[in-house]
Amino acid sequence: MPSPAPPPAGARSAEVRRLSEQMPRFMRLVHAFKSQQAAGDGRERAALVLLFPLTRIGPLRQSALAELVHADPSTVSRHVASLVEQGLVQRVADETDGRATRLVATDAGRDAVERLAQERATQLEAMLVGWSDDDLAALTGLFGRLLDDLTAALPSPSALPVPREKP
Repeated sequence: MPSPAPPPAGARSAEVRRLSEQMPRFMRLVHAFKSQQAAGDGRERAALVLLFPLTRIGPLRQSALAELVHADPSTVSRHVASLVEQGLVQRVADETDGRATRLVATDAGRDAVERLAQERATQLEAMLVGWSDDDLAALTGLFGRLLDDLTAALPSPSALPVPREKP
């Protein structure tokens, strides 16, 4: 199959500029949705988001978790304390260093992740009801690629594998 013709001169720059103008709008909308959810159900969603890497990757030191989610260690510390208090995370001894602990999602924490994932999927399903399967597949693939490239552009956490979302 022949490769597509290159875009006209300047068209790529115009599309990159258009995307750069859309990104802040996307971030504001995501923030608005997060704020609306937090106000609606009273849960501390920012803390619950820390459960996702713990269930995907497994036990992590708190400092590694902070690096992985690109968050301030003191903020992560406060959120982890809340998760421990709620019984969603427990601290276990680090087998490689007895002075350190790792964070592990409990069964209740894994259940909370599943509920959050289902809530997200339900919301998106309602928003994307008018999209064709092909459009949805194209967006999902391209958005995953963008997220991978954004992740690669960030300073990488010290010696941690960067988990790629499963397609």
